[in-house]
Amino acid sequence: MKKIELSRTISVLAGIVMSSTVTDGNVAWAQGEEFSTGVVEANDLTFHYLEAGEGPIVLALHGFPDHARSYRHQLTALAESGYRVIAPYMRGYTPTEIPEGGYFGLSALAEDVVALTEALSDEPVVLMGHDWGAAAAHAAAAAAPERFSKLITMAVPYGTFRQSLVSNPEQQRRSWYMFFFQLPVADAAVRMNDFAFIERLWQEWSPGWDLPAEELASIKATFARPGVLTAALRYYRDAFNPPVSATQSAGPEYPQIKVPTLYIHGRDDGCIGVEVAVGMERFFDNGLQKVIVDGAGHFVHQERPDEVNRAILRFLE
Repeated sequence: MKKIELSRTISVLAGIVMSSTVTDGNVAWAQGEEFSTGVVEANDLTFHYLEAGEGPIVLALHGFPDHARSYRHQLTALAESGYRVIAPYMRGYTPTEIPEGGYFGLSALAEDVVALTEALSDEPVVLMGHDWGAAAAHAAAAAAPERFSKLITMAVPYGTFRQSLVSNPEQQRRSWYMFFFQLPVADAAVRMNDFAFIERLWQEWSPGWDLPAEELASIKATFARPGVLTAALRYYRDAFNPPVSATQSAGPEYPQIKVPTLYIHGRDDGCIGVEVAVGMERFFDNGLQKVIVDGAGHFVHQERPDEVNRAILRFLE
């Protein structure tokens, strides 16, 4: 993969409480008030983030259909263990900026991640990602390994998922929504009946576990913001049908990852089957630890936070 070109003109405004930076009630509800917030300019976008703690930085990237509060359990636990945890709202998820006519493919997400690390720290950081955040973290670590001391990813394996869409009938069935999102009708369908579609995905992906009602309402508030749903669907649309203007790598589809990595997957994941993670070890040059969490689904870090946090902290020792 070509080295990512990144803007070096970056400024940081940190430690600003949410009530002073966000006045819209929906955004306030979506963020909550128990964490500090900050704003950073990176890769020509304005990113908002939640944060907790002081110490070495852990940059935590959320996925779909989710937002920065996905890491509420890790923000608290890792902060108590001496880390500064920063959970940005990803590109297109307000209050982070939605790029006008922007690209939402993996190369753009990786550029965002590396630019964020350069804005926030002169030293390599710990990078953590779940779902789309995991995909972005893998891409960033492959492109700029010098920026990351360790890598923690969850629920989306590296190097094996695309093939599963070709050869694994069960995964083809689980991934039906990706193909549905290519249709123009998806925007209206997902929004229908107060985002019942999103609620159904959470139920199917984490069977037997209920997201707390206040957290579901918070996620719906995020997706109700102008432009967020369309931006979130663009992640899938640009993955399957990248625009002609998108930069395409001339290197291997899955470059080797040279950063020590911990991978966590729920055994009952209804979005990506645990079997899809088999064989990903060959893509990691500097070690891969895998933890399969029994009794957990796709949102493993929220369903089993104590077990996941223990695994993370052991890995970071």
